[in-house]
Amino acid sequence: MLTLYGMTDSGNCYKPRLLLAKLGRPFRHVEVSTVDGGTRTADYLAKNPNGKVPLLEFEDGRMLAESNAILLHLAEGTRFLPTDPYERALAYQWLFFEQYSHEPQIAVRRSLVKYPHLAAAVSKKRMAALLDGGNKALAVMEQRLARAPFFAGEGLCVADIALYAYTHDAEAAGFELARFPFVSAWLARVAADECHVEIGWTPA
Repeated sequence: MLTLYGMTDSGNCYKPRLLLAKLGRPFRHVEVSTVDGGTRTADYLAKNPNGKVPLLEFEDGRMLAESNAILLHLAEGTRFLPTDPYERALAYQWLFFEQYSHEPQIAVRRSLVKYPHLAAAVSKKRMAALLDGGNKALAVMEQRLARAPFFAGEGLCVADIALYAYTHDAEAAGFELARFPFVSAWLARVAADECHVEIGWTPA
């Protein structure tokens, strides 16, 4: 059985759990937190020297880190990875966008709001810059979703799962999703897709 190491409340760790749920693939969830030092233990660093989650462990002992790399691997040969070369490249484009332009703004601001001990060390100017950067990322998404129901092709794919993870909880970080009606409608479409699970879900 696959083993997924991660934090229940992390958007990056939610991505592979959501996809695994949709694929109906059994897996074991092991809670490992960056907050309590769990990702910095010798045992965990032996598995992932980068000391981050999520981390996927295969039955044969191989490891795969980085949330979007895990998504791409799990989605191979399924409806979640386009077969058309251009649409597949679009999926990659939005995965790179998520990690470079979206996650560093929205996810970081969410963490600072969620964990007050982190926010205490950050200036109001920095928080305002994250809000501005996150709104710019949401505006880019809004433009795409005004023209298409999903980010690559006509159906839900890995790009949508990656972007959904932190966007759906962006209001908790102070973002006003009502300003982005196409993004809001897309969030509802993703949540309505079959076998959807919420961020806190783990297998029984």
